[in-house]
Amino acid sequence: MKINKKSKTDKIITTTIISIIIVCFLILSYLLFIPHIILYGGYYKTIEVNSKYEEPGYTASYLLNNYSDKINIKTNLNTKKTGNYKIKYTYKKISTIRHIKVVDREKPKLIINEVKENYVRVCPDGSINNVKYKAIDNYDGDITDKVEVYANNNTLVFTVTDSSNNTNYVIKNIIKEDVTKPSIKLINSSNITLQKGDKYQEYGVEVEDDCDKSISSKIIINSNVDTSKEGNYTVNYYVYDENLNKNKVQRDVKVIDKPQPGTIFLTFDDGPNEETTPKILDILKEEGVQATFFVTSFGPDKLIKREFDEGHTVALHTSSHDYGYIYSSEKNYFKDLEKVQNRVYKITGYKSMIIRFPGGSSNTISARYKHGIMTNLTKQVHKKGYKYYDWNAMNGDAEPGNHNSKEMYNNFMNSVSKDKVNYVLLHDIKPYTRDSLKKIIRECKKRGYTFSKITESTPELHHGVNN
Repeated sequence: MKINKKSKTDKIITTTIISIIIVCFLILSYLLFIPHIILYGGYYKTIEVNSKYEEPGYTASYLLNNYSDKINIKTNLNTKKTGNYKIKYTYKKISTIRHIKVVDREKPKLIINEVKENYVRVCPDGSINNVKYKAIDNYDGDITDKVEVYANNNTLVFTVTDSSNNTNYVIKNIIKEDVTKPSIKLINSSNITLQKGDKYQEYGVEVEDDCDKSISSKIIINSNVDTSKEGNYTVNYYVYDENLNKNKVQRDVKVIDKPQPGTIFLTFDDGPNEETTPKILDILKEEGVQATFFVTSFGPDKLIKREFDEGHTVALHTSSHDYGYIYSSEKNYFKDLEKVQNRVYKITGYKSMIIRFPGGSSNTISARYKHGIMTNLTKQVHKKGYKYYDWNAMNGDAEPGNHNSKEMYNNFMNSVSKDKVNYVLLHDIKPYTRDSLKKIIRECKKRGYTFSKITESTPELHHGVNN
């Protein structure tokens, strides 16, 4: 039987045409009668972390009308964090999703302390303790702790990999030499004031060297301190490493006479305060008077820095001034005290050991929170090396009620005496204390009083403990 090839071909063509017509009809029906959303730029996108997502665009159509402005968009996209995210576009009951992948493809940066472009210094014995390096990643931040260093013949290879597995490496040729001087840092303050006849305590220094492990045994101390005579003295500390790199530091020691009756210690609690403390500092500077500031964690750092820089004593009062917290346990008290101590040290570099208890050591309010806590604290602060100071004169600026500068002046003058050493309680947060201060200082000078600041050698003044 003979097959009609032409008939078969015609049949295939006819079937194909019909299929195309049906598909076109279905597409046209979809475009005309079914709401649909089209996303431009693809349904899958990859972007770099911390970059800005740029929307490629979208459209919604129904019955040949454009309803793009009716699309509701919801997303969990966070371009600051790597991961997989979705953007959901919804019109009526139709939804379409674009998938976004946020990636980190940037290598971390390696920074090496270079001698010159292709070299790095190591210790003469070949150790790399003196090699300084840093790794910074655009996403992970400081990843210096992830740096690996290994020697390869006469080179050092530094490698680091971030959390997205981006790796960077640096190769440096080695030069064996030590040209870095040791570090040397004073233990305790760089300025010490002693009273005549006191014993000078040598606090020493801390020293470190990248290459010399026995550096502590090479400290040389030269001192001319004589506490039997008033005057200014110095203690000089020198240190040399094995390669004769030298460093030094100096401590200044001042020997003063013991405070005599008629001395006034101006002590200010509760500050600093931006509205009142600057003017008080201006007056003290103008009158050439130094004072003691028992500070808190309130107020701006710059005022504590100014107090210290202008020669005043920055002492410790309390961080929070919350009686219910600090007097509920010994642990809370020292936690609060150390917080304000750390603040002062961060601002000034000085670790203050001079304190005043909130409410004074004689306060009874502490009994509301823990019986006998002041008895314990007054002993414990001394064991920890602190010195605490109460007061024997005041202007009454902390008393309730309305006050004025005239009242503060009168209270002050009636409270001090030429027959005693006067530790005067004031508050630099009070405007009426600020406004009376200049008149007080000038009148006291006329009457023969002298002013001083509390130092670690100043005799402590204590109230009787009542709890």
